[in-house]
Amino acid sequence: MTATLELVDVRAAYGPIEVVHGVSLRVEQGEVVAVLGPNGAGKSTLVRIISGLMAPTAGHVLMAGHDVTGASGDALARAGVCVIQEGRGIFRSLTVEEHLRLALPTRRPAPELLERVYRQFPRLAERLHQTAGTLSGGEQQMLSLSRALIWQPSLLVIDELSMGLAPILVEQLYETVSALAADGVTIVVIEQFAYEVLELASSAVVLQQGRVVRTDTPAAVARDLAELYLKTA
Repeated sequence: MTATLELVDVRAAYGPIEVVHGVSLRVEQGEVVAVLGPNGAGKSTLVRIISGLMAPTAGHVLMAGHDVTGASGDALARAGVCVIQEGRGIFRSLTVEEHLRLALPTRRPAPELLERVYRQFPRLAERLHQTAGTLSGGEQQMLSLSRALIWQPSLLVIDELSMGLAPILVEQLYETVSALAADGVTIVVIEQFAYEVLELASSAVVLQQGRVVRTDTPAAVARDLAELYLKTA
C-alpha cells in the first residue's frame, strides 16, 4: 500500500548545524500518528519540511508515492496538505467570519462547509464578528483547526495543538481531530506532552535530539514517555 506520507532518511540543518539526523517516518492513509519529543527534539523542523517551508539537506519526502522533496508550501497545499502551525497562525485584525471565508475553496458551496464548522465549534458561530486577536487561546486554536474542517485535506499536520490550553479545551479539540480521522483524513500530530493524542493515535514516534528513538504502540509510549524524556536530561 502506498503511504500518504513517507519521510526517508531526512536530514535538515540551520546553517552548519544539523538538527534532524536521518529521520524516517511512514504514515498510511487514514492513520493518526503522534510524533512526540521534548524541546529541541526536531519536531517543529519536521513540520517545516513536511509543509514545504524548509527543504531537507538530504533524504526524501513522498506524498502518495510521489517525491515532493523541496516542493513549495503552495504546491503541497494544492496537493491536499493542511498544516496547523504552532502559534495558531491567525490574523489578529480579521474577524472570525473573515477567517472562515478566506479558507473557503472557490468552487465549493460555502453554506455547507461553514455549517460544519459551526456544528463542531458553536463558540465560533457566536463570535463571527469578533476579531481573532480578542479570542481566547482555545478559541483561536478552534479557528485555526477550522481550516481542516473546511478544506477536508488528504493530510493534516498539527503542531502543538495543546500548547497553553486548559485540559478541557484540549479534549474538545482532540474530539475534532478524532472526527476528521473517522472521515478518512490522514493525520500527523506533533506534541511535547499530550497524552490525549495517544488515546486516538494509531502509532507513536518519539524524537530525541533529531533522531527517532522509539516507534511503538501509543499505549507502550504513554507508559514509558516520562522515562524517555528523562534520558535527554
